[in-house]
Amino acid sequence: MKLLYYVPMLLILSQTVLGVDVENDTLKLQQVDLNEVVIQSFKQGRDLRVAPIAATSISGTAIRNRNITNIKDFSAAIPNLFMPDYGSKLTSPVYIRGIGSKINAPSVGLYVDGIPYFEKSAFDFDFTEIDRIEVLRGPQGTLYGRNTMGGIINVYTKSPLKYQGTNIVFSGGNYTNIDASASHYGRINKKLGYALSGNYNHAGGYFINMYTGNKADRQNSGSGRMRLEWELQPQLTMQLISNLDYSDQGGYPYAVCDSATYKPGSVNYNDYSYYKRLISTTGITLEYHTEQYSINSQTAFQYLNDHQGIDQDFSPQPVYFAKQDQRQKMVSEEFNIKSTGKGQYNWLFGAFAFWQGIDNTVILNYLSKDYSTRKIYDTPTYGIALYHQSSIDNLFTRGLSLTLGIRYDYERASTDFIYHKDTQSQSEQVDAFYSKLNFSQITPKIALQYMFPSAGMIYATVAKGYKTGGFNTSFERDEDRSFLPENSWNYEIGAKHPLLDKRLQAEVAFFWIDWKNQQISQPLPSGKGSMLKNAGRSRSRGIELSLQGNLFNGFMLQANYGFTQATFKTYTNGNKSYAGNFLPMVPAHTFSVGADYTISRPCNHIDRFTISTNYIGTGRIYWKEDNNVSQPYYGQLNGKISATKDFLTFAIWTKNITNTEYTAFYFETGGKGLAQKGRPFTIGADIQVSF
Repeated sequence: MKLLYYVPMLLILSQTVLGVDVENDTLKLQQVDLNEVVIQSFKQGRDLRVAPIAATSISGTAIRNRNITNIKDFSAAIPNLFMPDYGSKLTSPVYIRGIGSKINAPSVGLYVDGIPYFEKSAFDFDFTEIDRIEVLRGPQGTLYGRNTMGGIINVYTKSPLKYQGTNIVFSGGNYTNIDASASHYGRINKKLGYALSGNYNHAGGYFINMYTGNKADRQNSGSGRMRLEWELQPQLTMQLISNLDYSDQGGYPYAVCDSATYKPGSVNYNDYSYYKRLISTTGITLEYHTEQYSINSQTAFQYLNDHQGIDQDFSPQPVYFAKQDQRQKMVSEEFNIKSTGKGQYNWLFGAFAFWQGIDNTVILNYLSKDYSTRKIYDTPTYGIALYHQSSIDNLFTRGLSLTLGIRYDYERASTDFIYHKDTQSQSEQVDAFYSKLNFSQITPKIALQYMFPSAGMIYATVAKGYKTGGFNTSFERDEDRSFLPENSWNYEIGAKHPLLDKRLQAEVAFFWIDWKNQQISQPLPSGKGSMLKNAGRSRSRGIELSLQGNLFNGFMLQANYGFTQATFKTYTNGNKSYAGNFLPMVPAHTFSVGADYTISRPCNHIDRFTISTNYIGTGRIYWKEDNNVSQPYYGQLNGKISATKDFLTFAIWTKNITNTEYTAFYFETGGKGLAQKGRPFTIGADIQVSF
């Protein structure tokens, strides 16, 4: 097993953007010059492959070939990225380079078509009609601001001005997994395009609740998307995107673990647990561009309404049952202007403002004592930010570039809290208060890079990351009502270089992160729930290696490796010091390697035949600060084969072919350890009709 850890380091691995030309969902077989593919982020002024940043971009073709259906499928497929399966879509904690958050606001940002997703409960959604996904690792505070200490994930859907046609896909698999989707892209004229898409997903569930005899994690979900693109003038374009997503799932297939081995047993609790979520997201983008500059405005509105019910004791006895109802409204506006010329000096100025309102009600029923507690939170937050970035090329000598960036954020949060104790005969107000918090932060960045005359580049970056403070939704003492911001300094050096006549792209990055005033999830004194406290200071350091490209006609290779050593420098909880221990929820190693081989016209009855396979490895993962419980390194092998004839494509896919057993998530409550098993071997088939 140790050999598996170190072999990737010799290969100089990763995965930035596949050398694939995607048009109308087909793969053109040709020799690919990687520099011909321009991958540019919304706020980045240059191709990510030659920017001084560790970034990975995955095309829509690669997403389909690997059967990636949601954001959690990315776990470990990107260097040093990990998303544990929490048991429901309510919380989707994301960790990059050891930085992440299990509860409350995320430490990794998510943007979908330029629209910010502030709540982790909105992170987990089904992938349909994705054009590409970018993952930028390291603090992105200068351009993206709050809660991007670990990095940023940018998701882009397909444009109707680039794609036209109709796609209908039906997928079925074991465990009663069913997925159906349909999309249509059309043009009213050369300047006006539209797209309509929808999908439905049913998962029968993987784990049986022994008490009820039913699957604990069944799910039904569906979504619809509308996109309109209009070239109002040769220099002015508009995009209107609206998405509606609904999910109804049984959640939390947690089982009590053996006290000696920490292996989970069978799911066995009496009260049905669930999570229901409705998300509506709408955004309008206006872009005016000239040969010298471009102006961009993005206005977004997001509404989230979710309901959670959970058997908090996870036992066959009626002890505790918690219910949470949450409504969130978020309005944001971002305006930026940036240079588009080819001169030596490039610049970007921007402003961002948002308002977010969260109404949250948490009810804890003490079933054995015949009373309940009810906590009501009204938590509005607003913020503004100004940012700037400048890049100077050919500084002092040809090929040397300097990038300087700075951002100022101001944020105000308040909460109106009411606490009731309810019995059958009366409702008593136990506590009530109003509180407010103000935060401000400056996040600078400096990067130096050198482009070699032949090919390739090296770079060094120093950047500050920032995560805002806020209010705990669970607390039992006055001093635990709120927590302060945390921040980090990220030091990074890296190199990028094309190989084999630009058929492959190799990258390597070394990073060192100093993390201060760390927000750490701690159990409440009663053990019923968790809260955040500014309790620690940590250090994270590691390496990321990558290799990807088109080795020869039709053969695509992708491989990456990430190593993270994230440890506490100072952290004391009660009388226990965890200094020197590894941070929980952070894999020491992430490794993936995959290949796609496409054969054009292997016979008269098939136009295109594709074989895809990938291996993903993760571990070791410590689940607690004391490092007593951990998940050793484990790997999963996945595969997919597909054949296309005219407008019809048929595919067979598998996940976790070796049926590897592993623990996907572990925590402790009420004096016992609980865990969720990883998903077993699954197999299914897809049928796609395109015309």
